[in-house]
Amino acid sequence: MKIGFIGAGSMGSLLVGAFVRAGAMQPDDIVISSRTPSKLSVLKEQYPRLHIADSNKETATDADYLFLCVKPMDFRRVLDDIAPVLTPEQIVISITSPVKLSSLEELIPCKIAKIIPSVVNAIGGGASLMMWGDRLTDDDRKGLRDLFSAISRPIDIQEDEVRVASDLSSCGPAFMASLLEQFIDAAVMSVGMDRAKATSLACEMMLGTARLMLELPCTPEELQAKVSVPGGITAAALATLRRSTRGAFLQVLYTTHEKFAEDVDRVDSSLFPRECT
Repeated sequence: MKIGFIGAGSMGSLLVGAFVRAGAMQPDDIVISSRTPSKLSVLKEQYPRLHIADSNKETATDADYLFLCVKPMDFRRVLDDIAPVLTPEQIVISITSPVKLSSLEELIPCKIAKIIPSVVNAIGGGASLMMWGDRLTDDDRKGLRDLFSAISRPIDIQEDEVRVASDLSSCGPAFMASLLEQFIDAAVMSVGMDRAKATSLACEMMLGTARLMLELPCTPEELQAKVSVPGGITAAALATLRRSTRGAFLQVLYTTHEKFAEDVDRVDSSLFPRECT
């Protein structure tokens, strides 16, 4: 099997590393190209048997799976470059949410999937958001689910859910890290706790909280009830927290959705310039 990756940025490199460490891919089977030679050199040093292609065309030629890990506004350039060597039997996987499945199906003859990973896939955690083009067979979908099961929990979504689902699974780690940072800062400022110790306690808490909710299972509301006693310290602190953060995540989602709509319009204009003038 030949597995191609076009793009060796943060997510492209993360996926290569995660799949290899999980044993889902062998470096010998991977061919990768990028406009940034230094990023390819880093991957080659980590995985010496990985193949570095001289061009995107070389990566795409005869690839069974072809991952497009490039920025949204680079898609038209990459597709124009590789289109002559693509065939209907190949499966192309886009990891870029603003690029529509229907647009890719219009521009290239391949089977198309859109799969949105998360930074936590690097350690085999989190979800992968799975969206399917019309040309994929049941066996194609099963193969991709099996592949991503090695590094994540694959979850099928509709394409019109991709923004809010990405907010939860892909942007979520940054949002939670921001809240955790504030929590740690408060512990350090309030009593002078050592930052490393506060960070360790907070991270273990977050890891345990997620596992508890998934494995019991229990809802966020149920977990709050388990920890807080009416009239107790946690209950009083929760009331303060709710007053301070009420509506914050709704504003976060408004921001991401507004930016996403702008990105979709820009990508559509770049993919189909004559139709969008």
